[in-house]
Amino acid sequence: MISSLSFSVIKIALAGTTGFLVAFLLAPSLLSFLVRHKLWRKEVRTKALGGGALPVFQKFHTEGETSVPRLGGLLVWLVPPFLAFLFFLLEKAGVWPLESFNFLSRSQTWLPVATLLAAGFVGFVDDILQVIVTPSHKILKRLWPLMEKYGAGLSLRYRLLLVALIGLTGAWWFYEKLGWSTLHIPGGGDIQLGWLYIPIFLIVMLATYSGGIIDGLDGLAGGTFASIFGAYAVIAFAQHQIDLAAFCIALVGTILAFLWFNIPPAKFYMGEAGMMGLTATLTVVAFLTDSVLVLPIIGFPLVLESGSAIIQFFSKKFLKRKVFLATPIHHHFEAIGWPHFQITMRFWVIGIVTAIAGIAIRLLG
Repeated sequence: MISSLSFSVIKIALAGTTGFLVAFLLAPSLLSFLVRHKLWRKEVRTKALGGGALPVFQKFHTEGETSVPRLGGLLVWLVPPFLAFLFFLLEKAGVWPLESFNFLSRSQTWLPVATLLAAGFVGFVDDILQVIVTPSHKILKRLWPLMEKYGAGLSLRYRLLLVALIGLTGAWWFYEKLGWSTLHIPGGGDIQLGWLYIPIFLIVMLATYSGGIIDGLDGLAGGTFASIFGAYAVIAFAQHQIDLAAFCIALVGTILAFLWFNIPPAKFYMGEAGMMGLTATLTVVAFLTDSVLVLPIIGFPLVLESGSAIIQFFSKKFLKRKVFLATPIHHHFEAIGWPHFQITMRFWVIGIVTAIAGIAIRLLG
C-alpha cells in the first residue's frame, strides 16, 4: 500500500519526467519547422529602451540574433497545459493507473494554467511579428500599427498594457473569487491589505515581467527559471498543494528539455512566448503559495537584471552617464570580457543559492 506522501512524490515526479520527455521529443520537430521557415529576427535592435545606440550589444549579438530561430518558448507555453489536460482526461476516462495523476484542479492549478496560456499567447503574437518580413495577411495588417518598428514585434507600451490586463484579471480573481486580501511576512504573520491587494498584485506582475530581459544569453533564462519554479514546487509541496507542486515541476521538466537545445550554442531562443508565459505564471504561483515577499530572493537573478536596467536608465537620463557598460547586467559582463558560458553558469549558481535561501526563509516563516 503506497502512503499518501509517497504517492504525492510519485505524482510530482511523473509530472516533471513527462514534461521533460514530451518537450524533448517535440523539440527536434519544432526546430526543424522553425529553421525551414526561417523564423528568426531579420534585424537586430539598434536602440536602447531610453534611446541611444547599443554598440556593446551589437558587437556581441549581431550574427546570432539573425540566424537562430525564435519561438522555442512554444514548448514552455504549450507542453505543461497539454499535460494538465491530458491527465485530466485520463482521470475522466478512468484509465488505470494514470487516472490518479491528474493535477488540474480548480483550487490550485486552473489559474496558473490559464495565465500561462493567455500570457504565452500574447508573447507568441509578439514573436510572430518579430520574425515575419511583410505582414501580408489582413489580420497582421491590422496589428501592424501596434508594432514598435518594422519587424520588431509589439511595442513595449502594448506589451505592458496586455500584461497589466492579465495581471488585473488575476488580481480580481484572487480578491473577489478566492477572497485573498493578505500577504504573509515570513516570521511575522499576515498583513491585511484589503483592496490594496489588487494594485500590489499588478505591480508584482509587471515587475516580474521586467525581469524577463534575462533572456539574453544562451541558457541563461532556462537555467534561472528552472531553479525558480523548482523552489516554488518545494514550497507548494510543503504547503500540501500537491497539484500546484506537480504543475511547477512539469514546467521545470519542460524548461530543462528546452535548455537541452538552448545551451551554447543555442539551437533556438525562447522568445516572448516563453518569457511572458513564465513571468506571468510565476507571479500567480507566488501569490497562490502566499510567498510573494520571498519572490525577490528566489528570483534574485531577475531582480539583478531588471534592477541594472532601471539604474542605467535613470543614470543616463538624469546624470548623463552610464553606471554599467551595457544593460541588462549580463551584457556588462560580456563587455568586460567574461565568456558567455561563464556568465550563464555563474547566474545559475547564484539562482540556485538564492532559491534555497528563499525556500528556507519561507518555510521557517
